[in-house]
Amino acid sequence: MPIDLVMVALVLAIVVGVIIILRSITHFAVNALIGLVILWLANAIAGLGIGYSIWVILICGIGGIFGAALVIVLHLVGLAF
Repeated sequence: MPIDLVMVALVLAIVVGVIIILRSITHFAVNALIGLVILWLANAIAGLGIGYSIWVILICGIGGIFGAALVIVLHLVGLAF
């Protein structure tokens, strides 16, 4: 009987962990998409010439709008990725 409870607890922990990971991935993807759209608009409208590297995508994914603003400010002061 105790083994059954341990197995149920283990399966429940795995399901909760998967749900948390999927929410994190979804949040990261939405942030990255919004940030990259802002960078694309900044490049199209202002002609900044910011490249899309893995670092830029990570910063936008973590920071979203604020990450895109950070990349733009860093590009304007001369720190490019």
